[in-house]
Amino acid sequence: VFMNLVSNAIKYTPNGGKVSIAYNELPCDREGYMCIQCTVSDNGIGMSKEYLPTIFEEFSREKTSEGNHIEGSGLGLAIVKALMDLMGGTIKVDSELGKGTTFTLDFTFRIADTKEIKSVKAAKIDVSALAGKRILLAEDNDLNAEIAIEILSEYDIKTERAKDGVVCVDMLTKAPADYYDLILMDIQMPNMDGYKATHTIRHMTDDRKKKIPIIAMTANAFEEDRKNALSAGMNGHLAKPIEIAKLLEALSENIH
Repeated sequence: VFMNLVSNAIKYTPNGGKVSIAYNELPCDREGYMCIQCTVSDNGIGMSKEYLPTIFEEFSREKTSEGNHIEGSGLGLAIVKALMDLMGGTIKVDSELGKGTTFTLDFTFRIADTKEIKSVKAAKIDVSALAGKRILLAEDNDLNAEIAIEILSEYDIKTERAKDGVVCVDMLTKAPADYYDLILMDIQMPNMDGYKATHTIRHMTDDRKKKIPIIAMTANAFEEDRKNALSAGMNGHLAKPIEIAKLLEALSENIH
């Protein structure tokens, strides 16, 4: 819901404008529940009052947005409305041409009891031990690769990228033994996917290279996907988008 609303607000607000999110708790007369009201506001191009009644319809786009050459399918707000209905929430919009738009969302959530609240213990990770380590990152998506490299660089971890499984295997083959400390392996890649690349690495003749730790990185976050990664010979599984704490924990556990 918020991904759609915030991206729209940014899209339709010119440079120098403002987008804001606010929330507060409302009185709730339903025992064991709480009510939250959120607003997503901008001071962008706004919408006409004539268009507002159709705003949540599929493929609905106002002519002003088309005239401004702003890309979009017209499905984002229809999806937002469908999700709000599924959650039993409500959404309303106030807008005026040239002055901006405000979406107001009301949610009702059941309050978890003490048995349902999981205690979260922060993992104690010696980040300094990772400094200077070298990671081989197999990732075909440029943006994902850039984000991962930026995160790792903040902990003084050196990263070299392979754009697919074939390049990953080739880089490991040509590198000296023990040059790389670990491989972060995307699963869905062109030419050779992460499973096949891992299988190839695990059958290398060099004993040290074939035993290099390999961590799967994939948008597929189900338990079956984790089992598939381990069955393929990987040492761990990280779901995208990558959580920094889990990434550092996986590196600490697998880099020796």
